[in-house]
Amino acid sequence: MAVAVEEKRAWIMIVVTAVSYTAYLAVVLGRSGAGPITQEPYVAALLWTVGSAIAASIALHITVALLSPEEGRAKDQRDREIHHFGDHIGQSFVVVGGVAALVLAMAEADRFWIANAVYLAFVLSALLGSTAKIVAYRTGFQPW
Repeated sequence: MAVAVEEKRAWIMIVVTAVSYTAYLAVVLGRSGAGPITQEPYVAALLWTVGSAIAASIALHITVALLSPEEGRAKDQRDREIHHFGDHIGQSFVVVGGVAALVLAMAEADRFWIANAVYLAFVLSALLGSTAKIVAYRTGFQPW
């Protein structure tokens, strides 16, 4: 069974997201010393891991597109519906993260916690949305 290009893209998103967020956590938590974690530098690590994830994702998407046969690159109606389905599911975590950041800001939490809540929401959004796409490709997709 041939794997659709869109399913490969979902796998790329899962792997790149998981690796980059794990690297971010390793850097930030690895720096934590005796003081509070909110005092540790995190902005550069966050920017580098997000930027690296974007660059890696673009490079891998281009590689998959170049290595896929021409007829395998065309999206059909099912591909579009699965893409929208996965995006809608993933976007729920963006909303949850926005609400969490809003609550943290109103509670006057440290910027560290607000930034990390938003970053975690984006990570969970990418993971959940991509997982939904893969499940839809693997188990069949029935639009509502």
